[in-house]
Amino acid sequence: MIRVFVATIFLGWLVLPARAASLDAATINGAEYKEKLPAKDKLDAVVVRAQVLLDRAQFSPGEIDGKLGENAQKALKGFAEAKGLTPDKVLTPDLWKLLAATSEDPAIIEYKISESDVKGPFLKKLPAKLDDMKSLKALGYTSAREALAEKFHMSEELLVALNPKKRFDQAGEVIFVTNVLNNKRTKLTVGRIEVDKSRQTVKAFDPSGALVAFFPATVGSEEKPTPTGSFKIVSADANPNYRYNPTYKFKDVKSKRAFTIKPGPNNPVGSYWIGLSAEGYGIHGTSNPSKISKSESHGCVRLTNWDAVLLGSNIKKGTPVVFVDGR
Repeated sequence: MIRVFVATIFLGWLVLPARAASLDAATINGAEYKEKLPAKDKLDAVVVRAQVLLDRAQFSPGEIDGKLGENAQKALKGFAEAKGLTPDKVLTPDLWKLLAATSEDPAIIEYKISESDVKGPFLKKLPAKLDDMKSLKALGYTSAREALAEKFHMSEELLVALNPKKRFDQAGEVIFVTNVLNNKRTKLTVGRIEVDKSRQTVKAFDPSGALVAFFPATVGSEEKPTPTGSFKIVSADANPNYRYNPTYKFKDVKSKRAFTIKPGPNNPVGSYWIGLSAEGYGIHGTSNPSKISKSESHGCVRLTNWDAVLLGSNIKKGTPVVFVDGR
């Protein structure tokens, strides 16, 4: 059950960065543009609302964490460029006006935790190395809290901040979440995908050339660089297995034999795999959305699980994927 927020929650035991404004549903839903931007590591009501609006407009800020970090700034810049703005600041009055006009729905709503949210099974601990994952029956979430955070495209820190002293493992508990579930019904017509290797972004264009979706991404590494040139999509699979090939020679893998890791949101390729005509390369999800743009991949293009699902469920085999360097 989802209900629009009607009362105020105040922060309790959670310790936030110094001088963080009180984060409650009423404050976030009523947040408006302010001249002074918050520090990148500070939870902020305006940033939460902006991130939710960007997410709903298909300009993904990655994980909604309430912080004006790299991915939020990428999304704001992408949105500004798409609207014909060239602001010299991350957020301006004109940009905010256009963003706020995309939706009148509240950014934060109430949600009643369901039996399926807490059913599991949950992993006791997610192994850090691929070698230790191959014996597991599934790569599920480690907790109901992690599952709920991903369901609503949120960081666990923000989920806890909005719900002090709430339990996330109890069906029937009413909590506050970001209002992004309508994105599950989003339909995109994708004619071309562009991966920018230097800016670490993915753009989806319709057949006419109009930008229909924007995502922050982790693109390649020195160990296994992302390819250059034009390719095509050859597969799109939800809940994929991960197959390790010893020819990859990843530094952190000891096994000299091929092995398979079972599906799950914490699988190395997350909840969705989009295979490319460059053998061994693809666009996929991740078990750690907070690291998008901030850590290296094994050569593929890594998105949050929900962004990978949105893109993967709206593309067809043969769709061109072009790798560019936007420097």
